[in-house]
Amino acid sequence: MNSDAESKRTLVRDQRGLTTVEYIIVLGLIAVVGIAAWQQFGETLIGEVEAADGYIADVVQ
Repeated sequence: MNSDAESKRTLVRDQRGLTTVEYIIVLGLIAVVGIAAWQQFGETLIGEVEAADGYIADVVQ
């Protein structure tokens, strides 16, 4: 019985996996921010290309 209680205490105090979990959380947050920024950049780029296409169409006619 004593070794069982000691095993539980050791397991509760073990923090080796916490660093990995923290890195995964940070990586997930970076990925979400990166995806949001990429989508915003893509929308801006599409708008600029469409505006340039309109200017070129006006000049050619």
